Amino acid sequence: MPSSAPVPRRRLRPRPPQLPPPRSLPPHLRQDFAASLVVFLVALPLCVGIAVASGVPAELGLVTGIVGGLVTGAMRGSSFQVSGPAAGLTVLVLETVRTFGAAGLGVVVLAAGLVQTVLGLLRWGRWFRAISLAVVEGMLAGIGLVIVAGQLYAAAGAVAPDGGFARLAGLPGALAGALHEPGAAASVALAAGTVLVIVGWRRLPGRAAALPGALVAVLLAALVTALGGLPVETVRVGGVLDAVRPPGPDAFAALAEPAVLGTVLAFALIASAESLFGAAAVDRLHDGPATDYDRELLAQGVGNTVCGLLGALPLTAVIVRSSANVRAGARTRASRVLHGVWLLVFAALLPGALAYVPLPALAGILVHAGWKLIPFRGLAALWRAHRGEAAILAVTAAAIFAAGMLEGVLAGLALAVAKAAWEASHLRVEHTEHPDRTEHPDRTEHREHAEHTERPEHTERAKDAGHPALLRVRLSGGATFLRLPKLLDVLEALPRDRPVELDLSGLHHLDHACRAAVTAWAERHAAAGPHPVRLRPLPGP
Repeated sequence: MPSSAPVPRRRLRPRPPQLPPPRSLPPHLRQDFAASLVVFLVALPLCVGIAVASGVPAELGLVTGIVGGLVTGAMRGSSFQVSGPAAGLTVLVLETVRTFGAAGLGVVVLAAGLVQTVLGLLRWGRWFRAISLAVVEGMLAGIGLVIVAGQLYAAAGAVAPDGGFARLAGLPGALAGALHEPGAAASVALAAGTVLVIVGWRRLPGRAAALPGALVAVLLAALVTALGGLPVETVRVGGVLDAVRPPGPDAFAALAEPAVLGTVLAFALIASAESLFGAAAVDRLHDGPATDYDRELLAQGVGNTVCGLLGALPLTAVIVRSSANVRAGARTRASRVLHGVWLLVFAALLPGALAYVPLPALAGILVHAGWKLIPFRGLAALWRAHRGEAAILAVTAAAIFAAGMLEGVLAGLALAVAKAAWEASHLRVEHTEHPDRTEHPDRTEHREHAEHTERPEHTERAKDAGHPALLRVRLSGGATFLRLPKLLDVLEALPRDRPVELDLSGLHHLDHACRAAVTAWAERHAAAGPHPVRLRPLPGP
């Protein structure tokens, strides 16, 4: 018999407490970390060179780069654009410093940043894309010409004269005179060598080409200068905190001057247009999220507001650093924030290293950067396809080079508006003859592009029936006051002994001047002849 004794229960051991899983590293951190180092190495010589060319301490260029990384880079808008001091604003910054001083620069940048911020909050970022591309490219081309001409004088150790044409005329003499002085000759050779290294470094095979050519050129120039004892000037170094000088209360009184307000608007317009057009170019380089133009404009405005409070250079999104960021494998905004961290570490720990950088090497970097702003190939292609746009580009660039930034941009915008108004008012006039019937089926209608087309069979048939042939005049395009003389010449030349039908259905715009002129002509024509004038459709009041 089996035993009926109860089976003892097994005691369950208490489970140990569940610990939370270890936190994994943020995704794509490795790619963003590597990309940030590449962007830092690209940005470092550009920040220093642009600051020196703008007439401010080199440390302020680093401050703007830090703000572009830590402030603008952390905000939403574009995930891959990198902001910092831009060569495109060098000319305007230099003019502002000469006119209003360093304190005035901080106020101008601060006010421009506030304008950008307000426009971003109002969601006007997308409207900056409506600016004529020819004007923006002409602006950059003009800035490139000014940078190249000015930095060639700096490479020769000479002072650049005022005025674009004066600089262009005196450039051969300045370069020729530099060859007779040992110090100036060494400076020109160092600048030329810097340009050659930058251009040739990208063509090296293997991983060597991954290093930024500008950084390699600066390091080689510093090494050659130190070992060879070349008599060239180097960057003057001070403390980063000493270079930061926020504008005082007295500087804000300058905002009441019309000249300062014009400079503020020029800063806001040019910086915004360059950043948002750059965003469209960067979006073509990657398959990630597209740029939110309103948020990007807001981020640029906040960054420039901070730069103005610190008395630093203005910032924009820079296509050179942005493209380097994408090609280095960046995946998130972390890469551009980290690049600002590396600039901050360098400015805090190694500012004395800038004292070994020769100024001719920075001039060579800016000559190369300015040359790349001039779209030689694009201008030739644009001339073949759209000669009007090419003319706007050339006029804008020449006006900036000859007169100044603000004058050149205004000239380009005025020319672009005039061209758009002229094209919008393009008017075509087509004549056809038909038998004089009450209704004319559309299938029998045949419009010619000539000014006047005879239809002999219709004319003979109409004469045999005892009715003169109907003359139909069709207007298409835009009828504005700009085309009113042509329109009246055509209408007044029509014969008065024939019935006329004026077809206005092809017009996409009929302004008040043309509407009144057409109505008055129809009344005069009908009163002077035996046949009425038919208007299809009748112009509104």
